[in-house]
This record gives sequence, C-alpha cells and structure tokens, in this order.
Amino acid sequence: MTTVIVNAGSCGFSVTIRAEKGAGGKIAVSLDTGCEMVKKMLEDIAILDRSAPLSGFLSNPVHRSASKHLRHVACIVPSGILKAIEVEAGLNVAKDVSITFDQNDNSK
Repeated sequence: MTTVIVNAGSCGFSVTIRAEKGAGGKIAVSLDTGCEMVKKMLEDIAILDRSAPLSGFLSNPVHRSASKHLRHVACIVPSGILKAIEVEAGLNVAKDVSITFDQNDNSK
C-alpha cells in the first residue's frame, strides 16, 4: 500500500490518500479527509486502472472527477492521488513534492 498525506493549503483540509494494488492491474483508492468535495470524488475513483496516471489531462479519470466535484481548480489533491497511484503501480518512485511561496518576494 502507498500512503500520501496532502496538506491542501489555505482551505485548512488535509487528505490521507491510500492506493493499494488489487487483481487485474486495478488500484483501490481511499481518501480520508474532512473535505466533502474530495470525499465525493470516491464515487468515481475508488477503483482505477494502474495506467490512470499515464492518461492525458482531459481523459484522466482523477481530473474528470475533480472537475465534477471540486470548486477550487488549484486544489493539489488530484495530483496527490495520481502520485499515490503511480507509485503503487510501480510507475514512479516515492519522492516528496512541494509548492513553496517565497515570503521574501517584495515584487507584489
């Protein structure tokens, strides 16, 4: 099982994403969060093919679900879900990612 924890930012929600290999190249996804919008994504993505992270943005099942259920297009949770799936499927290595705002940037 691969577990990813996403701290989504200013909304204050965190999401624990679990991806687990199943039979026939399928990956079971679970999402533990207080965000009702993210919880609704499970209706569409509870079981996905291991190749889901390799599909394009417009045809990707995680991005399609996000466009249906999430109001905030910049939410990073879909990327976390795809990262968990690709690591569990053996398509990538587990490596932390980050988005960091430069607090010293005075150009604003």
